[in-house]
Amino acid sequence: MKRLMSLVFLALLVLLAPAALAEDGEPVEVVYFYELGCPHCAHVEGVLDDLQELYPGFVVHKYDIHSPADRSILQRLLAAYGADIGPVPMVFVGDVAMVGTTFYGLNPEPTDYPGPAQDFALEEAIGLALAESASFPLARLPDTVAELVLFTSEGDYASAELTDLAFHLVDTFPRVGLRIYDSSEPENRKLLERLLRLYDARGEAPALIVGDLALTADKAFVRRQDARPFSFTREDKAYVEQQVSLAVDRQAGSPMDRLRLQEQLTLWAVVGAAALDSVNPCDFAVLVLLLGTLLVIGKRGKVIWAGLAFTAGIFIAYYLMGFLLYSILGITVGTRGFRVPFIYAVSALAILVGLWEMKDLLWYGKWFSIEVPERWKPKVKALTSSAVTIPGAFAVGVLDSLFLAPCTSGPYLAILTLLSQTTDRFQGGMLLLLYNLIFVLPMIGITLLVHFGFTTTARAERWRTAKLGKLHFVTGVVMLLLGAGMIAGVRLGFL
Repeated sequence: MKRLMSLVFLALLVLLAPAALAEDGEPVEVVYFYELGCPHCAHVEGVLDDLQELYPGFVVHKYDIHSPADRSILQRLLAAYGADIGPVPMVFVGDVAMVGTTFYGLNPEPTDYPGPAQDFALEEAIGLALAESASFPLARLPDTVAELVLFTSEGDYASAELTDLAFHLVDTFPRVGLRIYDSSEPENRKLLERLLRLYDARGEAPALIVGDLALTADKAFVRRQDARPFSFTREDKAYVEQQVSLAVDRQAGSPMDRLRLQEQLTLWAVVGAAALDSVNPCDFAVLVLLLGTLLVIGKRGKVIWAGLAFTAGIFIAYYLMGFLLYSILGITVGTRGFRVPFIYAVSALAILVGLWEMKDLLWYGKWFSIEVPERWKPKVKALTSSAVTIPGAFAVGVLDSLFLAPCTSGPYLAILTLLSQTTDRFQGGMLLLLYNLIFVLPMIGITLLVHFGFTTTARAERWRTAKLGKLHFVTGVVMLLLGAGMIAGVRLGFL
């Protein structure tokens, strides 16, 4: 009988209210938080089901109070409605929030409606929302200005403590979002490794990352500060709250966005440096000499294969040398105390070399140029002239990689330093493959142009000689930008 009277009451509210809902066809949406096994939740869910049968002008979105993602939404909803945390069930609709039996928004002050009065109050709230075609409660959520990323695993005591701390932080800072990953999944473990590398932190799951803070089960890492022990004491938690407060004040955003930005910048640095570094006068000179020798002795049919073999020799040797140095840098340039000075040193060297290369645009040959030393050139020429077979061309390519180190190592060293601090072994290996593929593309192009008769080796050599100053200038610009970019990366916390 009580249920019937309440349904009649709601029907009257709907019939007498403006029909805004019918005009735009948009349903009123209700957000409902429940707990499995909760008898009060089951009762409220029954009330909502009955109301939907009577008047299908609203939909119910159900959220499990024990779901970490749903719990994060709840904290922000409570803040948006000015409501305090309380027992389930909780319902948000229109301007009204129901927390347990306490209603916010029906009266000027929060009012408790126990027993059957709760049903009538909930029906009144839904009726008012239907009459006003109220907006979706989630649309009221305050914008998140920072995000907390939590890596945890089920059944682990430290994970449970860190999860409780994460929920406390979300309760305390409504504008902080929460994203949770299961660290037992391999992809999530790799993601955690990448994030910890970004934050110059060491450790494993459980871990919590927000703003400038990376927190593991026993240590707290903050950028530009020494790591400090962490053991869930009141002082430690206060320190974490302080860091989260700073993240909110600075609108730090999500660590995931920061990671994506770093990886995108690294990718574009690799592509840009490789593209400009590939316009390399030293490699072009040796390749043109090799192809010219084959043409002179009448072996035009071998031009394409010799050119490709020479290119393959450079590609393989350069890649292997780069991966070895990349691995060494990844191991030795570990702690921030050594890593930051090392990156500054490499960056400063890149800028100085870049400026020196750029002077060749106006004063090529004056003082000295960064290329193959003059005393090496006769040996390189003699070695190249004797390579008239495909295996010989490949061997010349491998040896040429060593001779050309003074001419091409500048951008490569800067990129290797960057990759050693921003990628894991697999990512670094793939990006090095990409770099070296782009690096050898012009050599493949020259080989094809000569083979198909679109140009001659003499014409290619004249072009190379005429453009030497500009080619050195381009290399200098690359070095200057890489050096400045790496220094900016350290200052902004990306390296």
